[in-house]
Amino acid sequence: MSTESRNTAVGNRPEDENLGIAANIAYGFQHVLTMYGGIIAVPLIVGQAAGLGSAEIGMLIAASLFVGGAATLLQTLGIPFFGCQLPLVQGVSFASVATIVAIVTTGGGLPSVFGAVIGAALIGLLITPVFSKIIKFFPPLVTGAVITTIGLTLMPVAARWAMGGNSRAEDFGSMTNIGLAGATLAIVLLLSKLGNAAISRLSILLAMVIGTLLAWSLGLVDFSRVLEGPIFAFPTPFHFGMPVFELAAIISMLIVVLVILVETSADILAVGDIIDTKVDARRLGDGLRADMISSAVAPMFGSFTQSAFAQNVGLVAVTGVKSRYVVAAAGVILVTLGLMPIMGRVIATVPTAVLGGAGIVLFGTVAASGIRTLAKVNYTNNMNLIIVATSIGFGMLPIAAPSFYHHFPDWFATIFHSGISSTAIMAILLNLLFNHLSWGNSDKQSVFAAGTERTIRQEDIACLNDGDYFVDGKLFDADGNEVTIEVCKGRSGKQPALTPVASGH
Repeated sequence: MSTESRNTAVGNRPEDENLGIAANIAYGFQHVLTMYGGIIAVPLIVGQAAGLGSAEIGMLIAASLFVGGAATLLQTLGIPFFGCQLPLVQGVSFASVATIVAIVTTGGGLPSVFGAVIGAALIGLLITPVFSKIIKFFPPLVTGAVITTIGLTLMPVAARWAMGGNSRAEDFGSMTNIGLAGATLAIVLLLSKLGNAAISRLSILLAMVIGTLLAWSLGLVDFSRVLEGPIFAFPTPFHFGMPVFELAAIISMLIVVLVILVETSADILAVGDIIDTKVDARRLGDGLRADMISSAVAPMFGSFTQSAFAQNVGLVAVTGVKSRYVVAAAGVILVTLGLMPIMGRVIATVPTAVLGGAGIVLFGTVAASGIRTLAKVNYTNNMNLIIVATSIGFGMLPIAAPSFYHHFPDWFATIFHSGISSTAIMAILLNLLFNHLSWGNSDKQSVFAAGTERTIRQEDIACLNDGDYFVDGKLFDADGNEVTIEVCKGRSGKQPALTPVASGH
């Protein structure tokens, strides 16, 4: 297919809008700031667990930035069979941390970790066709619950950021950190209210810059180390040794890959819903394959499993910038950061508390988007309310009580320790049980269905005459004659109303 025909075929999609180089870089940089703390957290934790020195941990971080940027470009721009072409930022998945640390600390070392990631990702690549078929089991009932949970599960992250990020630091939770987060939040809201469209869309980025300058004026930011270290460095392939393939480690990592497939499916469907574009089984499969091939290649450069970043889904919802080229620009920036450590050191000067102030808006917007999706669901005379309630409640368990699954088998805890995967699995199963498997359903409403709130519009009542009554779903007048009903526009012109048009018999 030629470039011209391809642009014609997909040019009407909201994600295909190209805002220009300057806007793409500005909005892309905003995406990078939003997820920077998350993408460097995993290599930092793993490097410390492996007993690496600061220089080698720096190499892990640079590799994660480089691979995350390349994976983002693959996901957003796409090639045949790989990449969903949606505004999704890719990076190291935090779901793999516990398993990676376990492999490292039990004597396997980083070569065993890299072998496990490659093996599990290749298996995940083979089973993506199965996952891509589950899209028919993701109606608004399920996607709304999952999107809401994504936002809610990220709120503790925003809270920790606002408190300073490092719970071992003396100033963790100090009024200085929380005040700085509050000031950043106030700047975001102020720019959103008073600024024009461009400023409003860049409110997160501008608030982070202003918040950092405010912290610098208070002596909380030190730029002196920005020039320390190399300016340019390319990630060395297999710097930490050739991968070692151990069956037990691969099986453990495969469970993580299954979690990533579920979470990425939820993120792809969530961002599709937020930007109002079609996501079919083929597109979902392309996105999952991009995830898996990126994860399989990542260990060659010293990185780990890749997945979509939920916090950037929130940024798309807040700014309303739907263009995938903006996120592709973020991918280019991430690759540059991986090749130029000095740029990473500049971004690293942004105080965590500043990120926390912006995170409250970002993550809250994701939850609000989920609630908006749930508002489209019909709750009348069915079990949808209990499906939503149970799914979200189940997803909140590991958030409200992080040690809830500590005594469960490791494979079970790995899957359900993620609130996102917990909600997705529960919502899909309950939707199948109550809405697809009719066998065994009671013909009497449960207390949950019967308790669903019901409202009747005033214009509907105005159509009735004195003495009208309903029996078995039919309307009769005072003389017992059935009244024919047709669906028409109500007086408001917004909602359909039932209007009696004639008396029969």
